[in-house]
Amino acid sequence: MESMLDSLMRTEFISVCVQDPRLHKDDFWHTHIDYSICLHTNSMCFRKKSSCVRRRYSEFVWLRHCLQQNALIIELPKLPPWNPFFSLNNTEQVNQRMKGLQEFLEIVLQTPLLLSDSRLHLFLQSDLSITKIERCAQGQTKYTVAEAIHRSSSSSITNLPLEDMRKASCDSAFDSSLSSGFGVDTPLRGSPLPFFESSSRDTDLFSNLSESPSEEKHIEP
Repeated sequence: MESMLDSLMRTEFISVCVQDPRLHKDDFWHTHIDYSICLHTNSMCFRKKSSCVRRRYSEFVWLRHCLQQNALIIELPKLPPWNPFFSLNNTEQVNQRMKGLQEFLEIVLQTPLLLSDSRLHLFLQSDLSITKIERCAQGQTKYTVAEAIHRSSSSSITNLPLEDMRKASCDSAFDSSLSSGFGVDTPLRGSPLPFFESSSRDTDLFSNLSESPSEEKHIEP
C-alpha cells in the first residue's frame, strides 16, 4: 500500500502556464492587460484536470493577499512589481511579467496548505470576478464552488494523454506574437486594497444560477 501511495505521489503533477497577453479598453482613458492561465494536472486536488482562464495583474495581487491571510506562517512568493507605465509593445516588460506571474503560481501550487483555499481554485478554474469569488467562497451564492468550476465557460482540454499533459510547455507564451497597443494597470477606484478590479466577463456565466438583481454587487472598474 505504501509503495502504491509513493508511486502516486511521484507521478502526480500540476503544470501551469501564463501566456497570451491581451489589451482591453475599460473606457476612453483606461486600459488593462490580462493573461491566459492554463492549468494541466492529474492531482485529485483539482476538479478539472485541464482548464484555461484569463486574469489580470490586479487579480493576482488580490489572490496573494487572500492566500497570505489564510496561511500566515507561510512566506508567499512575490509578484512582479506593479508598473504604471506597463506597455504591451514592450516585449521585455511583457515577458518578464508573464514569467513572474507564472513563477508565483508554480510556487503556490507546490504548497499543499495553499491548495485548500477555495478562492485559489476559483481563481484558476472559473470565470468568476473577484467579487463573486469572495461571495462564493463564503457560501453567499446559490451555487457552490464545485458548481462554479463545473459551469465555467473557460476552455478545457480533456482528451490530452497523461504524458502530453505532463510535458505541457509555456514556450509559446514567449514566442507568440504580441498584440499592438499600450496598456496601463489601473487600480479599482474605491477599493480597500490597491489594484483590485471586478470583471464583467461572468455576467452571463451563471444566468441560470444568478441571484436576484438586489443581491448582485457591481463594482465599476
